[in-house]
Parts: sequence; C-alpha cells; structure tokens
Amino acid sequence: MARHSVTAAATPRGEHPAPEIATYLRAVRTAAGANAYVALLGLRAYDTATLHRTVEKGLTFRALLVILRLMALPLQAMADLLLIPPRTLQRRRVRGRLDPAESDRLLRLSRIYGRAIELFEGDNRAALRWLATPLGALGGRSALALSRTEPGALEVERLVSRLEHGVFS
Repeated sequence: MARHSVTAAATPRGEHPAPEIATYLRAVRTAAGANAYVALLGLRAYDTATLHRTVEKGLTFRALLVILRLMALPLQAMADLLLIPPRTLQRRRVRGRLDPAESDRLLRLSRIYGRAIELFEGDNRAALRWLATPLGALGGRSALALSRTEPGALEVERLVSRLEHGVFS
C-alpha cells in the first residue's frame, strides 16, 4: 500500500479538537461503552445492537466523509484503506450508503483512529502522524497500512496497549 501523507485537520496543543473528536474523548472518559469510536463517524448511538443493525444496513456515505475530514486524507487514500475500488466508491457516493462489508472496514478504521487519538491524549496531528509512520514494532509498516485487515488492526491495538502501559516495542 502506498504511504499516504497526512495533512492533518490537526489539533495543536491548546486548540479545541473537532467536535467529533471531543465527543469521542468525552464518551471514552464517561465509559459510554466499547463502541465510543463511532463518534468519529458522526454516529450517536453507541450500543452494540443499534450499531449491528446500522452496519447490516450499511453506513451512510456521510459517515465516511466525516472521518475523511478528521483524518485529512484524500478520498482515494481512504478508498485504498477501505479496499474500495474507485468506481465502486463513486457508486456508493451516488447511492449515499456503503455496503455492510465496507461499513465494517470503516468501523475498524475509526476504532484504530480512536485508539491513536487516545494514545496521544486528543492530539489529532500527533495521532495522524503516528498512524502514517512506518514502525519497527509493526514490521516496518504503518498502523494505517496494517489496519486494512482485522488481524493487522488487532496488532495495532496490541501495540497501542503496550505503549499506554509503558512497554516500548
């Protein structure tokens, strides 16, 4: 996968984060549940049953646009991360909805992105830089590149947990 540059819709220290990031951090702090990362897609329901139904129906294209703005990635880079061919992505835009498998991959990306935001204590720019940087602990691949698959995303989450607990890899 090509390394994507991140031109962060960043949150330098002292500035207020984007509303979705602030909502996510609040949800994490108030124990809104394991699904708090959906706030990064502009979703408001955190309960698993509702989220399950939403994914089966397909997330809206707007949810993709929300995280695209937060991550400041080109649309094609996002399509690459979600394994969606350009023509298919165009059809999804017209239809206004992703299919369930694409929705699942978008949720996975928002989960990893959320964990990076937590790791960097709400600093969007630092989180995005870390996600895009090839890391020795990930075999020289970036967290974004590995997050294209569930096994890779799980490895990224394990790395974040180690870093949060001071176990430098």
